[in-house]
Amino acid sequence: MVVHIIEDDVAVADALALALEGLDRPSRVYPDGESFISGAEISAGDWVIVDLGLPGMSGTEIVRILERMPRPPKVLAISGKSQAKLTQHLKEIPELKILRKPLSIEAIAAAME
Repeated sequence: MVVHIIEDDVAVADALALALEGLDRPSRVYPDGESFISGAEISAGDWVIVDLGLPGMSGTEIVRILERMPRPPKVLAISGKSQAKLTQHLKEIPELKILRKPLSIEAIAAAME
């Protein structure tokens, strides 16, 4: 099981990877959706943590691509956007788990249970 982190902010991506290491969850980091889609090897037991505010391919687009997989990974979206924007994303993809930044390791661990 691997946690794929798609986050354009290097500091946030590094902090997430370090936090996941503390939870004994190996991770791989991708700076954008395009590099994730073209380079990730995804298994059904994997997790994907995706920033909804990515440049280029949006986090929502990535979630939709993952949903079409025969055996999709579990997805946790993260965002620094306002609650109004997050509510909009939830209307588009109602089953999506979303955490607002700043993130805590406790919130991440609880969301991934």
